[in-house]
Amino acid sequence: MNAQVTAICIGQPKPFNGAELSAIGKRPVTGPVIIRTFGIEGDMVADTKHHGGADMAVHQYPVDHYKGWHEWLGGHELLSGPAAFGENLMVLGMTEDAVHIGDRFRFGGALLEISQPRQPCWKIEHRFGRKGMVKRIIGQHNCGWYYRVLEEGEAAPGDILLREEIGHCSWTVARLFAALYDPAHGANREGFEEIAGLDRLCQNWRGKALMKLET
Repeated sequence: MNAQVTAICIGQPKPFNGAELSAIGKRPVTGPVIIRTFGIEGDMVADTKHHGGADMAVHQYPVDHYKGWHEWLGGHELLSGPAAFGENLMVLGMTEDAVHIGDRFRFGGALLEISQPRQPCWKIEHRFGRKGMVKRIIGQHNCGWYYRVLEEGEAAPGDILLREEIGHCSWTVARLFAALYDPAHGANREGFEEIAGLDRLCQNWRGKALMKLET
């Protein structure tokens, strides 16, 4: 799988909801960036309890979903700009049902590995000023995903994401997300056991599967 990264976006924490800060508002860079194990240089998170860290170093949300969101929202100015969903990488032609947990991609000089889906939160609805977006993401499994950085390196807008290795081939990002979040497509006990054993899935999401098994 080859896909061109049309924009690399970074942001700094800014006032978002009263005294709360967020770095969901990101802007495109104009030249090369260094991708480190902690993320893209110049990009930061505000809520270090729920965001950031090695397993959430780089975020990608499919541009393919923008059209559906435009129709559902009845249009929105954020969708005509960059990084509407706070993503670092803007890419067309890669969706959650086409990539797997543990897939590895060469991006410039960096090597990225899909570590987990993105768990949607209230900040998306606050940013767009519209309720129901989290529910729609859960129902459609259009959640986006995070990468961990296996090899640091430089990359630039226009570079190609080249899949070098398929990870857990039975578990696309969409299937994994649905199994843990969508009641209509939840996994059975065998599925949760399998998820808990996925060595390329981040420990936090493996723990979610273990909790399902316990309950």
